[in-house]
Amino acid sequence: MHLLMCSPDYYGIEYEINPWMSRDRQSDRQRAQEQWDGLYRLLKSQLAAEIEIIEPQAALPDMVFTANGGLAWNGKFIVSNFRHAVRRAESKRHELWFKDHGYSIHRLPEDCVFEGEGDLLRCGRFWFAGYHIRSDIQSHQKVAEILQQEILSLELVSDWFYHLDTCFCPLGEGKAVYCPDAFDSYARTVLEHHIPELIPVVSSDAERFACNAIVRENKIVMNEGCRAIRERLEELGFTVLETPLDEFIKAGGSAKCLVLNLG
Repeated sequence: MHLLMCSPDYYGIEYEINPWMSRDRQSDRQRAQEQWDGLYRLLKSQLAAEIEIIEPQAALPDMVFTANGGLAWNGKFIVSNFRHAVRRAESKRHELWFKDHGYSIHRLPEDCVFEGEGDLLRCGRFWFAGYHIRSDIQSHQKVAEILQQEILSLELVSDWFYHLDTCFCPLGEGKAVYCPDAFDSYARTVLEHHIPELIPVVSSDAERFACNAIVRENKIVMNEGCRAIRERLEELGFTVLETPLDEFIKAGGSAKCLVLNLG
């Protein structure tokens, strides 16, 4: 497991672009750093992750959520086209980092809104992409052409679960957890058709970002307090490793948002 992370040196709630964010409910910077450090240590010690660090930038408070910076796979990096102007400068920082590390850089047309691994996840041999709230469906065909992979589009219908990785977590071939209410009926049908073991999370766990987890083989790292799904996953033989990440939930992110897979 090879991941990219960004220290929360400049993290804070400086604008409101999803329902979780409120400038009246600020993050505690010291506590956020402690929680990020805890996640970093857990990934290194329990998942044996190799972690690279991209340098944080002033005035880019959400750069800590590296999953949104783009998509890295098979030596290629697809740069995100963010919907909101306040995040667009992150794209250049990620593009430069990946170029310096030997990836071939791919940019989508300006009218194709695409927010990276936040909206594109692989479950076994299938690629699933979320759209409607942050990414546009027309970006999926462009991404599919670059990756030379088929992509299955899923419409997201809840502003609270605005990226695919907030409501869907692949666990391995034919197995995933998801928040049913975050998808339209057709998207649920697509998931049910392609994933034999599709495990729903209760709303209380979904609101604690249970689906925004990091998985390696039978180990899963997620925010603390997701009791129901933890018990279900343990019944299935997974080891669930909880770590507090509530400071990042204030901005609408958790464990998975804080890492980008380096393919």
